[in-house]
Amino acid sequence: MSNYQSDLLRLLDTRGYIHQLTDAGGLDALAKSQVVPGYIGFDPTAPSLHVGSLVQIMMLRRMQQAGHKPIVLMGGGTGKIGDPSFKDEARKLMTGDTISSNIASIKRVFERFLTFGDGPTDAVMVDNADWLDALEYIPFLRDIGQHFSVNRMLSFDSVKTRLDREQSLSFLEFNYMILQAYDFLELSRRSACRLQMGGSDQWGNIVNGIELSRRVDGTQVFGLTSPLITTADGGKMGKTMNGAVWLNADALAPYDYWQFWRNTQDADVGRFLALFTDLPLDEIARLEALEGAEINEAKKILAHAATAMAHGEEAATAAAETARKTFEEGASDANLPTVSLGAESLTIVQAITGLGFATSNKEVRRKLTEGAIRVNGDVVTDPALTLTPGDRLSFGAKKHGLVVA
Repeated sequence: MSNYQSDLLRLLDTRGYIHQLTDAGGLDALAKSQVVPGYIGFDPTAPSLHVGSLVQIMMLRRMQQAGHKPIVLMGGGTGKIGDPSFKDEARKLMTGDTISSNIASIKRVFERFLTFGDGPTDAVMVDNADWLDALEYIPFLRDIGQHFSVNRMLSFDSVKTRLDREQSLSFLEFNYMILQAYDFLELSRRSACRLQMGGSDQWGNIVNGIELSRRVDGTQVFGLTSPLITTADGGKMGKTMNGAVWLNADALAPYDYWQFWRNTQDADVGRFLALFTDLPLDEIARLEALEGAEINEAKKILAHAATAMAHGEEAATAAAETARKTFEEGASDANLPTVSLGAESLTIVQAITGLGFATSNKEVRRKLTEGAIRVNGDVVTDPALTLTPGDRLSFGAKKHGLVVA
């Protein structure tokens, strides 16, 4: 660990959030001497963020815990374009109404993780549409565009990867990095923001903003990126067989969220406790050292803490109790995910895919032949089996659901 003097960098470092810093000594000295406003940008591409954004949300939380001011920047303006970084193709363009609706939905998540208000270390949420929508093209090109080298922009990995694959990169998307750099300049002016944080894929965009602020205003600002979070087997954090692990309860039930954390691989438990919970590091070290069946208790603690943070203590307790009843007592519970019988009869294949436990009918049939699917505790193998309300389904050892009318 590095010998940082400020509470901010010590906290981020000891919990595993730091990948790159533009000027570690300068930021460390600034954070030790004053409250530092810092921001992370989030484009509202869906009504909910997912676990892939959780490291960034937690970094803003750590800022506040260390006595600094988190700024949540919603990309109401940049969201009209979409970040092309490491994407295979352009995002579909969203309407203004969709963007506004998504921002309102996403804000509910941040209110769980941050304290908002008017105080010096209270979080604020701002929308870059407030300044980007008002830009005039010719003045923007003259005042801001002159500071960007196309040669350099083409050298950034996020652009280069797309071009090397001979995949189209529209002029619209090419402007994204200029607009993101301008966001930093604008926040520096409006909110005395001195720090931009983001994932490691945002390094080039962050450096652009730092250089723009220096050239246009002569202001020193800083950048910090977090490492790409992968699981012990090399998989991408938050990617599951059933798709994204959403943070909003209306996009993913708290029980399923709890289960996601409960299913953490043994080797990831300590790291995830440090990144995604507020447990003290000495307690995390104790839990990480557990072996054999005991590590499952650490996973339950991780699941409870992470779920309580995102959905509240009551939801986390209910999820844990549902899991206990399901796994230890074999009882069904109203908190389990459900699939509706509907007007027609429901087959076991339709029910399993409807619950999202499998991605295709073919996969369900294969699992049936393997004896991995149960109805009310009994192994079933017939894909044509029809179900009735109250039937409890088990897909493997850890996925359970209910049939409702």
